[in-house]
Amino acid sequence: MFKHYLITRFNLKNKNWEVTKNNETLLTREWMTHRIGLFCNFCLPSVASQSNTKFEWLLFFDISTDSDFKDEIETLLKPYSHFKSFYIDGMDAFHSSIKNYIEEDSKGSQYIITSRIDNDDCIHKDYIGTIQEQFKSQNFMAIDVLKGYSLQISPEIMLGKKEHIFNPFISLIEKNEAPKTVWFSDHNMWKKESRRVEISDKRLWMSIIHEKNKVNEFDGYDNVDWDDIKTQFIVSETIEEKISKEIIPHKKWRKLSLKNKLYVNYVLASKKFKKALGLYKIK
Repeated sequence: MFKHYLITRFNLKNKNWEVTKNNETLLTREWMTHRIGLFCNFCLPSVASQSNTKFEWLLFFDISTDSDFKDEIETLLKPYSHFKSFYIDGMDAFHSSIKNYIEEDSKGSQYIITSRIDNDDCIHKDYIGTIQEQFKSQNFMAIDVLKGYSLQISPEIMLGKKEHIFNPFISLIEKNEAPKTVWFSDHNMWKKESRRVEISDKRLWMSIIHEKNKVNEFDGYDNVDWDDIKTQFIVSETIEEKISKEIIPHKKWRKLSLKNKLYVNYVLASKKFKKALGLYKIK
């Protein structure tokens, strides 16, 4: 009845996105090497370990990607027949390329589900299954997973809870009639959408904070035991061992935790309040 696509952009050229938060140039060979490392340690193992495998993962790379990186990418994806790579001409071709593939691939399906994940983040092993549980033949419905975790991996390792409304892990259920897909708009623009439901009883995503993020900063809070969640968020063996050995005890960043908790909950409450009052323009 439906087909489900998880969609990731990787190194697509974007004239509006040229430097990291540390003012370093993006899409260099150094950036790509670092990003593939994050992908291998976090994103790829978490998606490859999904308990529900009835989905396709569409990954979009720039046509300018160097041949050695292409070879590495194809080797990484080869074991998974439902993971597919595309090489396109930058962000300007991104949405049309998604739609062109899905239009052809989903013939015969009445509905489609599209979900998004950034290439340096990871998802709970039941993420795909939980999203599909929300399917009730809706003609158009965004699925917003409010709760997750924030994991800083450098310069120190810290792990905390995180709430984020209209976040980068959003999904869209829609009737398969010229579907828009979840990428037709940036994730924070879903605040304008009235056809939206929230999942707030599970923590289904983990945002990875590192020195080459574009904008994200660590804002996790509370004492989260890595041993309690590492079987739910599958990462590489190397990074799992590193986190276990080097994670900073919560007692050493308790003040930051409290500050982050107040900030995260204030932002969440503020956005929910504005949404309830209709202060965001409804489509």
